[in-house]
Amino acid sequence: MPLLPFQITAGPLTAAQDDATSLWHTATPALPDEPTPASIALRLHRANFDLWHAEDRARDPQAPHANIVEEKRNIDRFNQQRNDLVQAFDQLLLDALQAASLPNSRAPLHSETPGLMLDRLSILALKIYHTQEEVQRGAREDTNHAERNRERLALLLEQRADLAGCLDALWAQILSGERRFKLYRQLKMYNDPTLNPVLYKQQK
Repeated sequence: MPLLPFQITAGPLTAAQDDATSLWHTATPALPDEPTPASIALRLHRANFDLWHAEDRARDPQAPHANIVEEKRNIDRFNQQRNDLVQAFDQLLLDALQAASLPNSRAPLHSETPGLMLDRLSILALKIYHTQEEVQRGAREDTNHAERNRERLALLLEQRADLAGCLDALWAQILSGERRFKLYRQLKMYNDPTLNPVLYKQQK
């Protein structure tokens, strides 16, 4: 196995997502800003956490129009952060791998990058946390609601275990030269005043 400054293992990453999700519902500590996979992964999870709750607030039928507009802009901002951090995670991996002459340029290309898989794990962590909340609420108020959400929770936990296993398998294959991935830039247009026609027409 090539010597790298870090290893990617799904277990610690998903555990950190779970711990942070629970903590952030009661406190907002400063996030680490080191150029490490763990730090970027935590900031990516925070972007998804903020995006999740902005989406909830934007769907409040009692919210004033101005609040909805503000939340929609927040959603755009959090989505941009999310995409930027996925790319930063993948770029960090590629930079480290390059020193070990990896990924193998002749290996089959994997369509989904480790950063995109990490993003999916982050969303699953949020779904699991909030589904657990609904199980607890149902236990107090509605037995059928609790049972439906226990079934959802079992599926979500299975999906996360599957995806975590896939991430570990992909990373092992990348290190062995059996698979490769590329950096896929999202190239978003809606936030760019030179590409979004609503924005550049207003400038004229």
